[in-house]
Amino acid sequence: MNLTWALALVAGLVLAVVIGHSLWTLRRAAVRRRLAGPQAGAERVDPSLGAESAAELRPAAVRRAARLDALIDAIVPLSLESPVSGEAVIAHLPPTHRAGSKPFYVEGLDIETGDWLSPAADRRYSELQVGVQLANRGGAMNEIEYSEFVQKVQVFADAIGAQPDFPDMLDVVARARELDAFASPRDAQLMVTLNCQQVAWSLGYLQQSAARHGFVAGALPGRLVLPSADDGAPPVLVLSFDAQAALSDDPEQSALRACTLSLDVPQTPETAEPFPAWHRAVTGLAADLGATIADDQGAPVTLHGFDAIGKDLQQLYRQLESRDLAAGSPAARRLFSG
Repeated sequence: MNLTWALALVAGLVLAVVIGHSLWTLRRAAVRRRLAGPQAGAERVDPSLGAESAAELRPAAVRRAARLDALIDAIVPLSLESPVSGEAVIAHLPPTHRAGSKPFYVEGLDIETGDWLSPAADRRYSELQVGVQLANRGGAMNEIEYSEFVQKVQVFADAIGAQPDFPDMLDVVARARELDAFASPRDAQLMVTLNCQQVAWSLGYLQQSAARHGFVAGALPGRLVLPSADDGAPPVLVLSFDAQAALSDDPEQSALRACTLSLDVPQTPETAEPFPAWHRAVTGLAADLGATIADDQGAPVTLHGFDAIGKDLQQLYRQLESRDLAAGSPAARRLFSG
């Protein structure tokens, strides 16, 4: 072997070593990145951004649940290979958002805000989830309702290219029955009837008397409501009477001899003092209208009876709080509805 060949061989060996070391270094770095994954709370940096711009990026927004709640919903995550537009989600939503008597909801994780919200046309979502309510006043979710829910979600997922991860049916139904067993005996709806003692009331007279106690016209005929102080919240009290009187051609000629005053306990926070408001309205309207007060069995309601109801409500409030279902909370309002 001459000197030229020897030098060429040495140069080739050095070049091979350098290339091999470079490839090994790159593979090791890639493995470290895969094992470490993205840092928690950090946004991805666009490769086109310089180091100075990348340093100015803020941590991603904290995720906040908009509606779905694991306490009362069976939640199905929908995996997406890439972000999806709100337009695409809305276009493929099921025509009805109910499975039997149970409502279900679709939420998307907004790429920009990090909020879980109902789909909107001008947004993009990196994740989706669907949740069906386990129980409501119609009872616990059963196997048929859950099967209907699964079918609707699968059609929706196929349409947008998502992969659903359904919880086991037996587990869902068992959770639903347990939740219903807790909620049913604690579904307190207080109601008394005010009965006319002498001359029947005209509609105008009833409305004027109720207005002095803060009642306004309700959304449905035959209903006056004491509105909540919170925008969008259900009314605190409902005063109901014959709807035909409100729909009459001459309402002032209608004769009313009874009305009912109700308080849906789980719908209003205890801090709003709905029971004292109900008590004041009952006694005040009875005095104004010259009416007697009777319970749903027709028996007179006495002062002692109101006191007993108040004490029972204190226990009820504590029991609801023990399950993170405090009266007036979004979860309680959904559970005790329908």
